[in-house]
Amino acid sequence: MILALGNPVYDYIETKKIKTDGRVLSGCSTNAALALSRLGQDVTLSGAVGDDFKEAFKTALDKYNIKSVLLPSAETGGFSLIYYDDFGNRHLDLLGRADPIVSVDDALLSTAEAVLIGPILKEISAELVANIRKRFDGLLFCDPQGLLRGAADDNRIFHEKPEGIEETLGQFDIVKPNELEGKILTGIDCRQDPFEAARIIKSWGPKIVIVTLAELGSVIYDGDQFVEIPPYEIDLVDSTGAGDTYMAGFVFEYLKTGSIRQAGTFASCVSSIMIEQVGPDFKLDEPTVRVRQQTLLQKTDFKVALSGV
Repeated sequence: MILALGNPVYDYIETKKIKTDGRVLSGCSTNAALALSRLGQDVTLSGAVGDDFKEAFKTALDKYNIKSVLLPSAETGGFSLIYYDDFGNRHLDLLGRADPIVSVDDALLSTAEAVLIGPILKEISAELVANIRKRFDGLLFCDPQGLLRGAADDNRIFHEKPEGIEETLGQFDIVKPNELEGKILTGIDCRQDPFEAARIIKSWGPKIVIVTLAELGSVIYDGDQFVEIPPYEIDLVDSTGAGDTYMAGFVFEYLKTGSIRQAGTFASCVSSIMIEQVGPDFKLDEPTVRVRQQTLLQKTDFKVALSGV
């Protein structure tokens, strides 16, 4: 079993090509769980959901064959995501904020092969991460997006580097920032030098660092080597969930193979399928991912096209 930990959200999404009809189920841990379930992986999703969306959420998870451990909240979280270009840049505004996750049961950790921590808006504290690490010796993966977000008085989301984040990220086996998060964490423009950003984050203690770069691909660093992963080129519809499903694909394949190149190419292909679609009903299956993965594995001389290089 893989445990995906982080609050689900119901988002409004608008891109140049689509807009959702009201709010749809999303969230970092949620999208990862959706992808893992479609890949045939036993997965449990845990997060806080309010009464406003609780029944809809239970119905959705039953439909998608995902186990859940729901935590109480005054309301369900959500964002308005208005994309203004084709590179994932967007205006992000708060529609609702669920309560923090304060604990994880021993029974969940004892049966998990991996724990994916994907917070949305600081609902997972540094103290909880440390507590989980003390009690769990399996694979611990972090998508740090929600650790770096805050909400202003006008509900516009901003990003910041919190004090002590180096120690928190150092407790994970794998940390996966995107280019924006990499810059917030290290001060480095990751489109110019993702390698140095990865080195800095690696120095804080994680075993593997992945920097994702949207249409440029991704860079993976394990302290000994950099592996540059090509993107699988598609017709982008909605980039929401790209990093979340990359996380899911990487862990799924890494647990099987232990190879960062195998895991990175598989993750890139899972993500490519997600962003050709919109919302939680995206179609995904392992055979389709495998076909795309073979295409990427053949690109043995791939190098990320960096700005100014």
